[in-house]
Amino acid sequence: MILWLAALAGLAAEPPTQPIPYSHKQHLALGLKCKDCHTQPDPGELMTLPATSRCMACHAGVKKDSPAIQKLAAFDRDKRPVPWVRVYQIPSYVFFSHQAHLESGTATCETCHGKVAERDRLAKEGDVSMGGCMSCHRANKASLDCTFCHEQR
Repeated sequence: MILWLAALAGLAAEPPTQPIPYSHKQHLALGLKCKDCHTQPDPGELMTLPATSRCMACHAGVKKDSPAIQKLAAFDRDKRPVPWVRVYQIPSYVFFSHQAHLESGTATCETCHGKVAERDRLAKEGDVSMGGCMSCHRANKASLDCTFCHEQR
């Protein structure tokens, strides 16, 4: 029943298996912030995944004998990005601006992504379906006009 409800809400039952294990819980406990790794290049609509060089800035000396870090170092050495498995995907026909949501003062990373600071593995926790977004817009008195999030055809 719970798995069915999770599927109905568009939430993942299990975190996807990633090519390299990564614990947000462990890294955020060290004092890192979301924006330290997930940059928001102009114009600020998208958040990025960190380059391997960003990870290796610490891991050249920290846990460098770990098989996972050695795998990370190989991606960095070969100038290849880590092929992370996406947890969230918004359809291409939806306009979503991380910047606009963060600047609104009503949304934080946790609003959509859940309690990332408590997670060793990430699964979809936030409801980024149209219904979930509409509920949030209603609660925060944001526009419900179709063209606010969708291109006019």
